[in-house]
Amino acid sequence: MKMEKQYDVIVIGAGPAGYVAAIRCAQLGMKTACIDNWINKDGKPALGGTCLNAGCIPSKALLESSEYYADLMDTSVHPGISLQGIELDLKEIQNDKNKIVSELTGGIQALFRANGVTSISGQAQLQADRHIIVTSMENDKKSDLLASNIIIATGSRPIDIAAAKMDQHRIVDSQAALQFDEIPGRLGIIGAGVIGLEMGSVWQRFGSQVTILEAQECFLPAADKEVAALALAEYRRQGLIIHTGACVTKTHNHGTGVTVNYNDSGKSLQLEVDKLVVAVGRRPHTEGLAPAEVGLLIDEGGFIHVNEHLMSNLPNIYAIGDVIPGPMLAHKGSAEGVAVAEHIAGQKNQINYNSIPSIIYTEPEIAWTGQTEEQLKQAGIKYRSGSFPFTASGRARAMRKTTGLVKILATEINDEILGVHIIGAHASELIAEAVLAMEYRATAADLALTIHGHPTLSEALHEAALAVNGEAIHIVNRKA
Repeated sequence: MKMEKQYDVIVIGAGPAGYVAAIRCAQLGMKTACIDNWINKDGKPALGGTCLNAGCIPSKALLESSEYYADLMDTSVHPGISLQGIELDLKEIQNDKNKIVSELTGGIQALFRANGVTSISGQAQLQADRHIIVTSMENDKKSDLLASNIIIATGSRPIDIAAAKMDQHRIVDSQAALQFDEIPGRLGIIGAGVIGLEMGSVWQRFGSQVTILEAQECFLPAADKEVAALALAEYRRQGLIIHTGACVTKTHNHGTGVTVNYNDSGKSLQLEVDKLVVAVGRRPHTEGLAPAEVGLLIDEGGFIHVNEHLMSNLPNIYAIGDVIPGPMLAHKGSAEGVAVAEHIAGQKNQINYNSIPSIIYTEPEIAWTGQTEEQLKQAGIKYRSGSFPFTASGRARAMRKTTGLVKILATEINDEILGVHIIGAHASELIAEAVLAMEYRATAADLALTIHGHPTLSEALHEAALAVNGEAIHIVNRKA
């Protein structure tokens, strides 16, 4: 074993939580190392974790390509423009996706060098007294590292289920679903969450017949009910076959395809597909992180217990991102990485978990922040609601993207915005204004008094804010 090296901070994991934490620690003058064990398809170390290598970024690249392809194939999208000879080259699309991933992961490496972060490729195991044993990914040699502070950011992995054991050929996880070299004729997906809907959208646009089986009766339970209902209707209109209340009981890989047995409304049914994607969620990647004698407190779900400063039960050992309770979102992990770095440096950084945006990058996109109407009702909070449909937006009509709406919820007491829910084109971008408004504890009137450019999609937020108090201009206001 190599001699001990000492650092002010060692970060375990180089995903959006870990690499951001490492960079911020280095910016604050701390000697910082970041350990990561990701090996890319070329057998080389790569930074960025699941998000950059096999999640957020590659999925968005394929979503963008598939949406563009679908628009080109649909003459109703832009009347008067007719194209012939459109061909789909999946190999080239995958190559382009891989290039984007490579450029971004290489960019993190460049940022590490620029900020003086030591990048270590290896498998880390936490030891007592803030020691870390690192096993090299290249030659299995072990090194002993010591840190004054340790930040655990090992991310999450797909959940597997006994009813559909993955072989990564016909029954696969979301990572393998991003790498198909052929378009499946029939694609089955277990789970109608964010990952399942995004993967389904990609391959349905490319030509697959996609069937999604969701065990829960309620579709997108975390989203606003009106938004979820609109989304379900639109996905089905596009051709996605979605069954809710469908519980998979058994699968059989018979070499040329997969037979999926499931129960729906008390009936035993079968589905035949060429490929099956298991997308039932993710769990913290904390297995093997620390021997039991180290005493790191991890619950049955794999989550690390942390206090308000994101410190574990062990002094000066922090945890951020998907390994702690809360939404598994890259931007949430990044914010926690900055907060922990600044806490170690003696600074204050308060994360407002109530305004973290959630986004689904389908077509139309769905984005929300704050509370839903259902949550406000359960909490007994009196509120007013204002909404504006994109059918009444001049810019949305010009774009031929009129599906969806913006809904704003504000407290009846002082008009403070409590939640914003958007389904429509570029909802992922529009939600940023709502997050900023909530960070400043703005009222619906504040947003209504803000002049928005015309014609823009953002005017829908303006009109929804006006509608909260019955003052919308471009739709008829609901009578009190």
